[in-house]
Amino acid sequence: MASVLAEAARPAAGTTQLVVAAAVSILLIVALIIWAKMHPFFALMLGSATMAVTANVGFEDSFTAFTAGLGKTVGDVGVLIVLGAVIGRFLTESGGADEIVDTILAKTPVRRLPWAMAFAAFIIGIPLFFEVGVVLLIPIVMLVAKRAKLPVILVGIPALAGLSALHGLVPPHPGPLIAIAGLEANLGLTLAFGLLVAVPTVAIAGPLLAKPMARWVPIGASDKLLGPADREPTGPRPAFGVALSVVLMPVVLMLLMTTVKATGYADHPIGGVLKFIGTPLQALLITALYAMWVLGLRLGRSASEVSAETGAAFAPVASILLIVGAGGGFKQTLVDSGVGQVIGSGIANSGMPLLLAGWLVAAVIRVATGSATVATITAAGIMAPLATGIGSTHLALMVLAIGAGSVFLSHVNDAGFWLVKEYFGMTVTQTFKTWSVMECAVSLVGLVGVLLLGLVV
Repeated sequence: MASVLAEAARPAAGTTQLVVAAAVSILLIVALIIWAKMHPFFALMLGSATMAVTANVGFEDSFTAFTAGLGKTVGDVGVLIVLGAVIGRFLTESGGADEIVDTILAKTPVRRLPWAMAFAAFIIGIPLFFEVGVVLLIPIVMLVAKRAKLPVILVGIPALAGLSALHGLVPPHPGPLIAIAGLEANLGLTLAFGLLVAVPTVAIAGPLLAKPMARWVPIGASDKLLGPADREPTGPRPAFGVALSVVLMPVVLMLLMTTVKATGYADHPIGGVLKFIGTPLQALLITALYAMWVLGLRLGRSASEVSAETGAAFAPVASILLIVGAGGGFKQTLVDSGVGQVIGSGIANSGMPLLLAGWLVAAVIRVATGSATVATITAAGIMAPLATGIGSTHLALMVLAIGAGSVFLSHVNDAGFWLVKEYFGMTVTQTFKTWSVMECAVSLVGLVGVLLLGLVV
């Protein structure tokens, strides 16, 4: 964390030059992908180099930040994507995802499916990192859309809105926890206020907004990752409870880790074990191995068949890994240039209301760097001296204002933008019309909720 702030504190050029460099590099990436039809991986590489050179980084170091960011993103998010792909493969190939979907469809009217998906994402997303929630819910979203013959956006956006709102507003997600620590806010108050703000935010940015979005981008469920969803799996189908246990296992493991940390038992031997197995990597690894057993070996498949099925899950995500990694590389180039820091400091010192300033600082840094975490870290550091003495309730609201700003306008410098684009099989333009607009809605509705709470508490 300290290294990120240290890098951001040493901008490579003046404010105007950094802003121009960031704008030019982003426009270049969009132009190369949309008009030149270049693969996003190469477009992101060229955009990153353009940003570095224009910001006075130098030709010899023009790809240094890019390669560091790519490696970190693949190391962090990439492994989760691979493990999630394995879990998704076994869920779909065994018929487990079909069993879950059939149960949902049998008990939920079609018109209520977007709300059901938003609710599921809201519950599952409380202890999960955003990327983990995405890779776990994708098989369910795709099959629900396929079986109900609905546009995938109609059920996918509510799920994404649930995950995104929780990611920005509710502890124990890393962003809110970072802001709580930086501002010395009360965890309990922040959690309570965060849930109050998150519920209407998910409703508006999810099921309600998904209706017009489904008309803007009327695409069906993509078969790219999961294979034909209407193909009947061979062999016995797992029971609903077994299939659901695969989806919920990482949720339970991470929730146990969060409980152990919150209650102060992390140093206890049993607490240490729960803390270890509840981290995202270990939780998904355990779940993947569990899926191989209950959805593979236990259903009568041989060890070689399970191994072949596991290998078949890797190929479809190779392109996603490279694109998401390249998005992380471009983000790191922006972060290392210092563009977020110089813009954020100017906003914080403008004299506007503190809650609005906290949101705006985080939003600008998010748009400039593509990282919600960097936006939260930097905004909390900038706003901490200004928030001294404002009281515990408004400190909690400041955390939420920063969290809402940190998810504003995801675009080409955000690895999450490419993750959603590839999973849903959308073009760049379609991703802007859906995912980017949804993120803006989550951010703005969240801000309105925070400001309204600020008037009554």
